[in-house]
Amino acid sequence: MQSTFLSKAPVISKHPKQTASENSVFSIIIPSWNNLEFLKTCIASLRKNSRYTHQIIVHLNEGADGSLAWVKEQALDFTYSTANIGICYAMNLARTLASTELLVYFNDDMYACPDWDFWLYEEVKKQPSPYFFFSSTMIEPHATGNSCAIAPLDFGSNPDNFNEAKLLKEFSLINKADWCGATWPPSVIHTTVWDLVGGYSTEFSPGMYSDPDFSMKLWELGVRHFKGVGKSRVYHFMSKSTKKLTFRKNGSHMFLHKWGISSNTFTKHYLQRGQDWTGPLEMPSKTFKLSVSRWLNEMKRKII
Repeated sequence: MQSTFLSKAPVISKHPKQTASENSVFSIIIPSWNNLEFLKTCIASLRKNSRYTHQIIVHLNEGADGSLAWVKEQALDFTYSTANIGICYAMNLARTLASTELLVYFNDDMYACPDWDFWLYEEVKKQPSPYFFFSSTMIEPHATGNSCAIAPLDFGSNPDNFNEAKLLKEFSLINKADWCGATWPPSVIHTTVWDLVGGYSTEFSPGMYSDPDFSMKLWELGVRHFKGVGKSRVYHFMSKSTKKLTFRKNGSHMFLHKWGISSNTFTKHYLQRGQDWTGPLEMPSKTFKLSVSRWLNEMKRKII
């Protein structure tokens, strides 16, 4: 029996509410799936801790927990689907409401630390062209082996036990160099480049491995500035929506068949994810390790 993501097309609508400010810097897109308390915390942090004015766009999947009514009360720009259409469709739909040239993808289980936007925008202003992809640096309560994050630094696992005061005192105390390999949110990209690669690939819906796939599309376009900004920081409560998924495509297998190499090979050898930033990336040298990795990728591709 063939499995499908949705049994029928959901009702989808767009609700532009804000009067876009001429001074807005980013159009911040936040997909949310019945995650009201996290969404409130996220948006409150953006309003409190951003140095610049931004357009905030929410995509609501279902909105059955009161989030639909709350977003309307807040007079936010938003898109809405009666069913969970996943990250890829949500991002692509919400992008149509963007009023600025810089798109930021922000998760609803993140808290923006002071001046997160200032440091991202400083990097953007240095660029001679729109061909870049930058990420903020996550602070996480648990260590997962992610060398791009600052962890473990536990300030709470949800809005109820979140120690905001302690985070605001300590978030900047640990030094973190700029790093290579931006793939995940919060991320900023120019709308020209977003549109050139067609946004997020919907075949990865509901979204597993859509982040490295997006970076691979940028790489194929010629983007080489995949930079994580060490001073731009967010606190990440860690995957509160993905844990609710009951249906997930095997994104790693899909990535391998689509691109001919694994996501791990791409992020390790091409994006050099987690290494200190030293400048724009280049095509990786044909080292023994890369050759072995590509051979193993090809063998796996033949048997899955």
